Amino acid sequence: MTSTVDEAGSTASYRAARDQLLALRGDHARAVREFAWPDLGDRWNWGIDWFDAVARGNDRACLTIVEQDESSRSWSWDEMARRSDQVAAHLAGLGVRRGDSVILMLGNQVELWEAMLAVIKLGAVVMPTTTAVGPGDLVDRMERGGARAVITNAAEVHKFEDVPGDYVRVAVGGADPAGTATDGWEDHGTAYTLDAKPTEHPGTGPDDRMLLYFTSGTTSRPKLVEHTQRSYPVGHLSTMYWIGLKPGDIHLNISSPGWAKHAWSSFFAPWAAEATAFVYNYSRFDPAALLRVLHTHEVTSICAPPTVWRMLINSDLSSGPGSLREVIGAGEPLNPEVIAQVQKAWDLTIRDGYGQTEMTAAVGNTPGSTVKPGWMGRPLPGCPVVVVDPLTNERVEPDGEGDHQGEICLDLSQHPVPLMTGYQGDEQRNADAMAGGFYHTGDVASVDADGYISFVGRTDDVFKASDYKISPFEVESVLIEHPAVAEAAVVPAPDPVRLAIPKAYIALAPGHEPGEETARSILAHAREKLAPWQRVRRIEFFELPKTISGKIRRVELRGRETELDATGAGRPENEWRDDQFPELRG
Repeated sequence: MTSTVDEAGSTASYRAARDQLLALRGDHARAVREFAWPDLGDRWNWGIDWFDAVARGNDRACLTIVEQDESSRSWSWDEMARRSDQVAAHLAGLGVRRGDSVILMLGNQVELWEAMLAVIKLGAVVMPTTTAVGPGDLVDRMERGGARAVITNAAEVHKFEDVPGDYVRVAVGGADPAGTATDGWEDHGTAYTLDAKPTEHPGTGPDDRMLLYFTSGTTSRPKLVEHTQRSYPVGHLSTMYWIGLKPGDIHLNISSPGWAKHAWSSFFAPWAAEATAFVYNYSRFDPAALLRVLHTHEVTSICAPPTVWRMLINSDLSSGPGSLREVIGAGEPLNPEVIAQVQKAWDLTIRDGYGQTEMTAAVGNTPGSTVKPGWMGRPLPGCPVVVVDPLTNERVEPDGEGDHQGEICLDLSQHPVPLMTGYQGDEQRNADAMAGGFYHTGDVASVDADGYISFVGRTDDVFKASDYKISPFEVESVLIEHPAVAEAAVVPAPDPVRLAIPKAYIALAPGHEPGEETARSILAHAREKLAPWQRVRRIEFFELPKTISGKIRRVELRGRETELDATGAGRPENEWRDDQFPELRG
């Protein structure tokens, strides 16, 4: 049936849904019970029907960027609307049309935000791409994404020299750092000379595709995820609710452009809330500088990955939280020890949550909710999250006696708005992901009688040792409680008796050196804190391999262990085993 909601009505419906969540902040149960996704009608374009609707004539700060030297600049809502109109007009003049895919390979710079808006307004498709990729990755992305245009910094255009195709090329800066003109590339700056009118509505509907995201590839070749004008711009109302954003807030998200988390928390969620998206650019992380920036700019909320929080708790937090009201962890599960230390220093509780590139935030500890250490919260409003037994394909129903494990899924019978349409060009993977009436995340979790969900691990990461299931995350959470451990990754090491034993790869905290005493202390800590079947039998001081988005590649470490065993290689130089310490045996 065709909806009768017009463009003004779709804006009003989106606002009403947003305002409902704002009003229900602090009452999670009621929000889950009462929230309804908006009816957007047949024509919907988030860049025009929402962003422009709130931006025209609005002089409040929309985007603030602080550079490494702590200089800063802000752009108002009205400025961003007008700048994105100019960029849209420029792209349209170069031949970019509704439905065309556009690669945006930019850093944390104003051109990224205005280009995202411009592409959305044209009804084209945004393909965010990290500047860390090389020419080989770009060939793959261009081919699989069917890119018709590229916008990148002049310093990056050399990466496209061997990327074939008849596509529009736009360079920000117009010349490379040496001052040489980028031949064959249009100058992005031309857009600012145009007397552009407000961009006309392209006639897009809620189900027209709007985003193509490549996953970070922790266990396999990156997947190409497709989202629509509805799934991310509307779905991220759940993310806004989880973070606790309100109009007028100043929200800092620490994330690299090109990854979905950047769109989550530096674009859709803050601008849905009419908050300021705040960015701090740095080449090397300095906890003291970050804390100084938070205070100077009166930042009200921060979302940061566990790596940043781990570094912060190893620094001086005595200056206090400043204007911070909400502190969020995202990207990977947050260990309870980190939460406890921030709570002690700042009297603020880090609230973590869960989602994927394939969806928006789906599980979270929301403002006003009881936070159970080690549990990432409850299903968010509008997100039909269930935990499913992988053997029976039935929902796990907690009976009040302990917690129960299964795979985190979304119930497809409830038509989850925040879910992707699918993996582009991979029908078999789509069929597997959507099998049995559920979207399968591939993540194992526990659920308790209160509906709280605790991350156990990727289905690929959980392993058996002495016939017991081992969750790497649970063991790693204990290991990082030790003051010498900055980060840890636990994988199975082949063993002739137990089949496999837990081995921990350790990245040391500042001030600690690899060696016998450090190894003895960490192994003793693990022995004291872990159940016998979870006990770490080997540790190795090692630089942890990570994806370009910063996630630990346990698959690479598992492969290393298999190779060491198969080749009969001797013990690695920085590996220590519990049998080297008689007092730790057993």
